[in-house]
Amino acid sequence: MKNVKGVSALEMVLLVLLVIGLFFSLKNLWLPIVILGAIFLLYKFPPSFVTKQRGGRAQVIQKPTSSKTRRDRPRSKTVPFRVIEGGKDDDETPKYH
Repeated sequence: MKNVKGVSALEMVLLVLLVIGLFFSLKNLWLPIVILGAIFLLYKFPPSFVTKQRGGRAQVIQKPTSSKTRRDRPRSKTVPFRVIEGGKDDDETPKYH
């Protein structure tokens, strides 16, 4: 005998008993699960007073785009390699590390 959604009465009873059994076996963990679930929901869907959005929509300010792109200029100057001479003349220390 099938219900409208294709689930028999026996399957429905077994599902309800399974949920009741899980509830009683996890009765010590239900409070942390509820708290973590609430934190997750608040993180995923923050309330409006936290996001500070007025009028229902956030306004996005875009800078005007210039006709020149930054690709025309090099990113940094090419500086020739310079050697800075050390001032310590100690013959006891090795020349290499």
